[in-house]
Amino acid sequence: MGFKRLLDLIIAIPLLIFISPLWLFIVIWIKVDSPGPAIFRQQRIGLRGEPFTIYKFRTMVPDADRVMKAKIEQLKKEGKFNADEFVFQEKDDPRITGSGRFLRKTSLDELPQLLNIVNGTMSLVGPRPEVPEIVEQYTPEQRQRLNMPPGVTGLAQINGRSALTLTETLKYDVQYVKNWSPGADIKILWKTIFVVLLGKDAY
Repeated sequence: MGFKRLLDLIIAIPLLIFISPLWLFIVIWIKVDSPGPAIFRQQRIGLRGEPFTIYKFRTMVPDADRVMKAKIEQLKKEGKFNADEFVFQEKDDPRITGSGRFLRKTSLDELPQLLNIVNGTMSLVGPRPEVPEIVEQYTPEQRQRLNMPPGVTGLAQINGRSALTLTETLKYDVQYVKNWSPGADIKILWKTIFVVLLGKDAY
């Protein structure tokens, strides 16, 4: 077992057990706040381009993902889809629920991704887990980010998060893959703690 996988399990499994009471509270809050499932599931592209299901606490109205995909498909048909200019997350997005706004600001919506870490489809640190519609637009250079499993946090998350353009995020992801080391992962995890506590650029 490599360092990266060992670190993932050492942190993720105890954390899952520790946060179980908080998990229950968040599920109840989401269900009371708006109709629909508490856990959001979506297909993302992982290591070597393999699709997987990502888990997050739902922060938007139930049909938000369907509406977004339909918008992307329409823009593609019209030849107007530009992955870098397309806005997936807006600061004052009307699709975000009351509980969702708080969960995003505190990054608590990411907690279910611990399940992805345990089942091996994600890592604690890595490139951003991207949707298929964006991966289809990758250049050969950008596809290098698929050489490592996606992470809950990464270089992009500690250097701008939602404020970054897609191109900027991809540059950070490729940089991470090219220069990966155990020390880099530990440094990113340490910086992530402070980024989450400050709640900067999280929406």
